[in-house]
Amino acid sequence: MRHLVGLILALVMSAAIFLGAGWSSARILAAHAAGTSLTTTSGALVLAALLGVGLFLGILVAAPLASPLGAGLPGLILLAWSAIHIVNAHLALRLIPLSGTIAASGFRTMLTGGVLALLGAIMIAPMLVPSRWRSRELADDFAPQAAVELVH
Repeated sequence: MRHLVGLILALVMSAAIFLGAGWSSARILAAHAAGTSLTTTSGALVLAALLGVGLFLGILVAAPLASPLGAGLPGLILLAWSAIHIVNAHLALRLIPLSGTIAASGFRTMLTGGVLALLGAIMIAPMLVPSRWRSRELADDFAPQAAVELVH
């Protein structure tokens, strides 16, 4: 059940990276190109979206009860996409969905700048920890305790 929830969280994380981080990075780059700051209300919204994606990613990577699939599967996709970009940049850019949107523009910038490869490497780290694959049994305070003899 935990890994099924992890698969659902992987889909949500993928959407958050594409829509949230892609949109935010495109807006930040546009503000920088225009010479404006992010101290306005819309700038605060951009930063909040980016920080929200980062916080969600941090929870999926660091929380020991979360399935490693939640962060690992999108991480593998980002690494594969980055590898495709190295081998055939035109194909990798053509594979970006919703190509006319601002989110796709920001995602393209993150892909070509190597940010997605870095994120992917961070996101697969929980998949490499064996204890993250095992379920944790909660302690039952009312279960009878096994008798333990102490040898002095």
